Amino acid sequence: MNISFLGAHNVESRDTGYTCLVIDGIIAIDSGGLTASLSLQAQRSLRAILLTHYHYDHIRDIPGLAMNLYASGDTINLYGTGDVYGTLTTHLLDGEIYPNFLKRPPESPTLRFVEIVPYQSMKIEGYVVLPVPVEHAVPTVGYQITSPEGKSVFYTGDTGPGLEECWQHVAPQLLIIEVTLPNEREERALEAGHLTPALLKQEMLAFQKSQGYLPRIVTVHMNPTLEGEIRAELEDVAASLNHPITPGYEWMQLRL
Repeated sequence: MNISFLGAHNVESRDTGYTCLVIDGIIAIDSGGLTASLSLQAQRSLRAILLTHYHYDHIRDIPGLAMNLYASGDTINLYGTGDVYGTLTTHLLDGEIYPNFLKRPPESPTLRFVEIVPYQSMKIEGYVVLPVPVEHAVPTVGYQITSPEGKSVFYTGDTGPGLEECWQHVAPQLLIIEVTLPNEREERALEAGHLTPALLKQEMLAFQKSQGYLPRIVTVHMNPTLEGEIRAELEDVAASLNHPITPGYEWMQLRL
């Protein structure tokens, strides 16, 4: 399993991109950084997009990707909750801001939306995908993705503390989890449904208690203006857990 990080932050700039992952060139997770990061051919190679929730930085590129695929006659499946579908059709693919590619062209729409059921596994392009609800300001799911060879990754999407129930349903080799703010901004993180390094430590201790081990950990969705502070605090957490934690970055490549 090859995992490409098209973006690893919560802010877009010349040097940072919205958190967005691609697995083996065919399954994308979230879509805030697809069109600017992938060639047209790489976009056409995608077979599925897993959407964690409907916040802008996670769904932004769906219309642009759809336009590119429409021009070439390709189609792609989108997976998400009913809330995601409602936001896409109301605010982005509403026929006014952008064409509704869920209905266009009529004979074979460019986008096909598949509503996911939490805790119910799906077979997608040969991978087993399990959506699991996580804590955030709006309804959000993380996805555990297991390859045909048995390699597994769990990406939480945006999430705050309180993942004890989630940890009972996943057992990945690699955990990609958000850490958005430093410890001194914990109150703000809690209000927005995000993690700090200290909150991450609590969640990792809960994971270890539930599963008896700690997976490989990569953090994403960092605020770049506060990244130095976040990285230093993550080093402290890693030392406390006696377990490495790797901050993600744009164009990072991982292989399981």
